[in-house]
Formats: sequence, C-alpha cells, structure tokens
Amino acid sequence: MTRLRYAALGAALAYFFDPQNGRARRNEGIKRVVRLSQKGRGRLTAKATALREGPKPPPNDVTLAHQVESEIFRDPDVPKGQINVNAEEGKVVLRGEVESAEMIEELASKARKVQGVQEVENLLHRPGEPAPMHH
Repeated sequence: MTRLRYAALGAALAYFFDPQNGRARRNEGIKRVVRLSQKGRGRLTAKATALREGPKPPPNDVTLAHQVESEIFRDPDVPKGQINVNAEEGKVVLRGEVESAEMIEELASKARKVQGVQEVENLLHRPGEPAPMHH
C-alpha cells in the first residue's frame, strides 16, 4: 500500500511540475481550490443568515393548503379528485370521501405534521356514510 501512495505522489508531482505544462496546471489547480472554498463559504453564509433571521412567518392560506395537498397526495392510493383541502389562518379543513377509516385518520395525521398547520378539522367520510358536521 505504501508503494502505491508513493507512486501516486510521484505521478502528481510529475503532472504539476512538468517543464512544459506544469505552471498552467498549478495555476488551474489553485483556481479550482479557491472556487471550491468560496462555494463552501457561500453555503455557510447562507445557513448562518437563515439561522440569524429566526423562524419564518407562517405561510399564507393558499400556500398552506398547497403544502398539505402535496403531503397527503404523495401516496398514489389517495383519491385526489375526491378530497378538498382548505386553509384559513392555520386551520386546515379536509372534506370528501375515502375508502377506509384508516385512510381518514392517516390523512388527518399527515396534514397535522405540515409546518404552519395549527389545527385540522377532519370532515372526511367513507362512501355511503353521512359527512361529519362542520364544527
């Protein structure tokens, strides 16, 4: 293993100190290292700025409804055309028909986990059952 390391070091030295192209290769290598360090510094700066700004304000109603839809409709078994999602001041209302009681609870649980959701009113019901009454 040690011989392999020495061979790799020798090849790198020969590459960068070649009499004809070595100077250009060294300059290009230095430029790449500088660019990479600047990229990393930019990412760190963006993260530090985000931390310094504090928590984001809650999303508006339309955005919140879209975020909940994105979360609950990820599963292809969820009947997208049969569920309505509304949001108002952090409260999300789910309406519509789904096939099972388990799915009703699962969709409400997923909606509660979306950032910005303060309350979920679950008016989902199974086919043939009356829709729950609005609170």
